Amino acid sequence: MKRRLLLVEDDQNIAAALRDVLEAEGYAFTHADRGERGLELATRERFDVVLSDLKMPGMTGLELVQRVHEARPQLPLILMTAHGTAETAITATKNGAYDYLLKPFEMDELLAVLEKAIESSRLATQPISIGEGEASLDAIIGQSRAMQEIYKEIGRIAAKPVSVLIRGATGTGKELIARAIYQHSDRAGRPFIAVNCTAIPENLIESELFGHEKGAFTGAESRRIGRFEQAHTGTILLDEIGDMPLPAQVKLLRFLQERTIERVGGRETIPIDVRVLAATHRDLETAIATQQFREDLFFRLNVVTITLPALRQRADDIPSLVQYFLRRYATEFGLEDVSIQPEALRFLAEQPWPGNVRELENVVRKALLSARGFGVGLSEVRAACAAAHLSPAVAQPFAQSIADLLSAASRGELQNLHATVLADAERELLAQAIKLADGNQAKAARWLGISRLTLREKLTAYGLHPAQTKGEE
Repeated sequence: MKRRLLLVEDDQNIAAALRDVLEAEGYAFTHADRGERGLELATRERFDVVLSDLKMPGMTGLELVQRVHEARPQLPLILMTAHGTAETAITATKNGAYDYLLKPFEMDELLAVLEKAIESSRLATQPISIGEGEASLDAIIGQSRAMQEIYKEIGRIAAKPVSVLIRGATGTGKELIARAIYQHSDRAGRPFIAVNCTAIPENLIESELFGHEKGAFTGAESRRIGRFEQAHTGTILLDEIGDMPLPAQVKLLRFLQERTIERVGGRETIPIDVRVLAATHRDLETAIATQQFREDLFFRLNVVTITLPALRQRADDIPSLVQYFLRRYATEFGLEDVSIQPEALRFLAEQPWPGNVRELENVVRKALLSARGFGVGLSEVRAACAAAHLSPAVAQPFAQSIADLLSAASRGELQNLHATVLADAERELLAQAIKLADGNQAKAARWLGISRLTLREKLTAYGLHPAQTKGEE
């Protein structure tokens, strides 16, 4: 489904140029040439993101931000502004704008901000169904006793204004639990900002979370609003908080104590009203013992803890999960009446699942693709599990090829082996993904777990083009 974008821009030439780029990127494009018309459309129709100029005749972008945010606080609005009006743009951001871009900007910068804003909006607005097997985009599946206890805990603490620490191994669904807490809280309908602490370079995480002032560090050409300010009156999820660098932990602790922040390089104390949810797969007690995580921060976050069970601890839920993923991906792949043989389902229920629900999802998707629209049988499931687990049948030849390459490198026949192997593997992965998606970059990016902008950059770097990969065998 195309993402719907509303552009509010009085300059027809700029609007035409943006239309050409954004429609080529797959956006469904709507244009309003005045702020009043933009407000009417934004409040009446459904859009995924609004992009607006700041200075316009009549209603300004600043007024538009305030009015749209009052009516639809989960709809991200991005402002475009000249250097001379940066302070006004910052005021707009504090009043509800998701972000702003200083003119002139690169189109790649715009596309990256749009991707981030739409994902943030999706996390806030996509409903989480609990305990049901509908083929919605996001659902928490399971009726086992362990999951029933999780549901009860969500009900007990969702409406309480306390920090929550969500613990569990990778792939157990921690983000889904966080979003369920948010959607059942009294802050539902307000902003929800998710931040993956491992995805941000260590030297930028404080700026990403708390913002920075112009000149705070090399490359800080303007003031930047951080994620905490963006989440004001709403909820912020700090995913993989166990990997947060210690300096950022200090600032987070100060916020939890005082409910104020200071931007990097700034002196202004800014009060922020936001609920903090945190998630981690790490053993924080061990991290505290090795001085990698602050004990006082742990106590502040650990007001309420929800610990998700591993999939092997809730094996009764595997049949429901399999059926859910079959329906979900059958819809995505355009298949009808998909089924799975009983022996294949029993085989899946007997696996250890070190990667938990996420691994099961990948196996079901791969098996469904291998079945080519027919019933999923034991052979497709076995092959998909072997690929996911890198079983001895798969691992041995792979290990042998690596051993051969290392031997060649030891004889001086190969150089830069590490970079070469990783690059070759990534190129093959991208080529296969874009081929399987029939050239659809958005779909391939979703399967790979990367943004479409990142995928496009990598395809260009490797000289891969969707039109070419579709016909390759």
